[in-house]
Amino acid sequence: MTTGLTRRRLLLGGASAACALPLAMGNRAFASSDKIDGAGHRVLTASDVHVTDYPTVEAVRWIGQTLERETGGRLKIRLYHSGQLGREAEAIDMARYGVIDITRVFSGALNNAFPLTQALCLPYVFDSIDHMRRVIDGDVGDEVLRSFETRDLVGLAIYDSGARCFYNTKHPIVEPKDLHGMKMRVAASDIFIKLVRLLGANPTPMSLGETFSAMETHMIDGAENNMRSFHSSRHFEAARYWSETRHSYAPDVLIMSRESFLSLTPSDRELLVRVARDSVPVMRAKWDESEGVARKAVLEYGIKTNDVDLPAFHKAAQPLLDEYHQKPDIEALYRRIRDLA
Repeated sequence: MTTGLTRRRLLLGGASAACALPLAMGNRAFASSDKIDGAGHRVLTASDVHVTDYPTVEAVRWIGQTLERETGGRLKIRLYHSGQLGREAEAIDMARYGVIDITRVFSGALNNAFPLTQALCLPYVFDSIDHMRRVIDGDVGDEVLRSFETRDLVGLAIYDSGARCFYNTKHPIVEPKDLHGMKMRVAASDIFIKLVRLLGANPTPMSLGETFSAMETHMIDGAENNMRSFHSSRHFEAARYWSETRHSYAPDVLIMSRESFLSLTPSDRELLVRVARDSVPVMRAKWDESEGVARKAVLEYGIKTNDVDLPAFHKAAQPLLDEYHQKPDIEALYRRIRDLA
């Protein structure tokens, strides 16, 4: 990377943009030197907290390669993976203010600012990966992507994030009572915090990058995530018990700064949206392959996996569903999701 772009520089720029929103026109040129390369080609900055070979990172890399090929190098992506530009919450703000162009984030991190994403994160709203993909590929996915326009973002694509399950350092989790009193890391999402509390555990919001050391130092007892992240983050070295609760298939979302999007020519916007949508099957193929590899690796390491009493978990999660059924927009989207089950 030759531009000298750093997380500190971006965060300072994001803070400047946030503080000067009334004078946004004066801040839109921030980091413009990072958006044009030596040949005068437009360079879009993309970020992800996941490692370089993670399926979402590889999908965005594929987008960049495709854009570069189809525009003769006139449009390309510079990708910062492994959290080089900070946490997801920071990346969302930086994209909103045009400091970075594109970022991939977990849908749970978007729940407060973009309420329609809540429907995708509710427990047991999806029955399987196939069910989730049918939903995302249809009108529901399109409606969620359009909703980002309300707050300075453009929804480019929705990616898989696998079946989220609980893992911990103490014992197998078969029924909700097995979680009672345990401290569990969750994403900073009201839905996940409330769910873990309903299951009898103590939810502890923290970033993915902090979770390993928190388990090693017994600050927390475990976490919930997908198998691919369990492996790539090496959490399996600290937590030896994996329980197949499959309580969520909440997906990831690829979002872009609306300011950056509108700065492109109409034809380049159309190209970018098309290529981003075309990256979804690319991501899914890499996901399916790598998830199998991850599961095999953690089993060989000695991780103990177990099935759970799914009806008991459904029952324990029902009060959370009842709460969100009271929100008309979420209830309508929930019903459309269930109709595709």
